[in-house]
Amino acid sequence: MKLCRPLGLLFTIALVAGSVPGLAQTHWTVAQTFHTGGEGGWDYVTVDAPHHRFFVTRQTHTQAIDENTGAVLADIPGQIRSHGVALVPKLDRGFITDGGGSGAILVFDMKTYKVLGRIPTMPDSDGIICDPYMNLVLAVSGDGSALMTIPPGIDLASPKIEAPIALGGQPEFLAADASGRVYINIPDQNLVEVVDLHSRKVVAHWPVAPGGRPVGMAIDPAHHRLYIGCRGPQKLVVMSTETGHVEAALPIGAGNDAVRFLDGQAFASCRDGSLTIVGEKDGKFDVEQSLQTADGARTMGLDPVAHRIFLPTAQMEPAAPGSRPKMQPGSFEVVVVDGN
Repeated sequence: MKLCRPLGLLFTIALVAGSVPGLAQTHWTVAQTFHTGGEGGWDYVTVDAPHHRFFVTRQTHTQAIDENTGAVLADIPGQIRSHGVALVPKLDRGFITDGGGSGAILVFDMKTYKVLGRIPTMPDSDGIICDPYMNLVLAVSGDGSALMTIPPGIDLASPKIEAPIALGGQPEFLAADASGRVYINIPDQNLVEVVDLHSRKVVAHWPVAPGGRPVGMAIDPAHHRLYIGCRGPQKLVVMSTETGHVEAALPIGAGNDAVRFLDGQAFASCRDGSLTIVGEKDGKFDVEQSLQTADGARTMGLDPVAHRIFLPTAQMEPAAPGSRPKMQPGSFEVVVVDGN
């Protein structure tokens, strides 16, 4: 049984979009900003389109936020350094990576937001997705240089993950196709590593040049492509999932942290407040739009049904030389971009 509906929904949308000749490309505009507030930084955003909400990790807690109003629906506590959320609707379970301490994945009930249990993992547990084909939750450990695979129905009374799959560097984010292959960004090696989940082995190492330090990633399963956001050189790399061949490399802003794909368009959000939108026409890739969102809006979630993008950020205090700026207390906000 395939349980991970959100990723499966994206697969379906991509397949439908890819089958329609001359599909008109969506135009995107900044619509509003939710002044949500609350303490803590932020990392990845995960959208639950059927329930019109999205989840944002806030370091020591994770917020569920209403897509239409920006109201906080729930605040899930108990994290040390949270990073990402994966959802398994048919089990009503959500999974939050906690990279603090020795590493863990927090499991919560999607209906009540109650914490159901905590799975011991590896230090610096970071990027996390759900793979509907293999019916697995997949997460990477940066410090542990490994891919972790977790059955979504894991017994939380005595949780134990399967033996991690060793990687050749420190992973950041990942994507999965419908064949049991996982593609993982390795920023310190300037590579994408390919893991075959059937054999549980790394089967390929693909350079991202002319990009470098790959961080964000999204997949277009219908056309067998990865879209990879690179921090240096700053490029959105288009790569074949079949051969690793780099088909294109487009300029993006500084500090990319997330990439999404929908209906023939790829989106790269960057710390400098830019959202770059790339499309393809007659086999050629071009930057179709470059939106200014807000400084610090480096991650995003995309609702494929409502055609809305959510980019968290905050107002920052001036930074001392050589140090990172600090967030102004209570200034957390979410920039909303609409497609039409």
